[in-house]
Amino acid sequence: MVHNTQIRVYYEDTDMGGVVYYANYLKFLERGRSDAVREAGISQLEMRDAGLVFVVRRVEADYLRPARFEDLLRVQTTLEDMRGARFTMPQSVWRGDEKLLDARIDCAVMDMSGRAARLPAEIRRKLAVFMG
Repeated sequence: MVHNTQIRVYYEDTDMGGVVYYANYLKFLERGRSDAVREAGISQLEMRDAGLVFVVRRVEADYLRPARFEDLLRVQTTLEDMRGARFTMPQSVWRGDEKLLDARIDCAVMDMSGRAARLPAEIRRKLAVFMG
């Protein structure tokens, strides 16, 4: 299943040329992942209360075309791979039918002391809905 999140580009997201500043795409991708996880029925607040958090351990991004002020974007999120304590979420940003960015985000689960922790079976089961 592919998860889609709509993002509007605001003035604050752009640089002096009116183009989305490259680092702001990371915020857009984070919103897409957060919405996908929430839609899968995973509460990150409950995870944190149980002593676990998701973290990003690697980002690979290809910027293909610029987004601009007032664009309505779509962030697509899927799940490619799940292992003991980590998973990979391919994401892309679209303006209509035009792909603007391709990314692969490697995420991990950590306990509150900063050590890697295994994905709990319930979270693994809920995330699996996005395996493509």
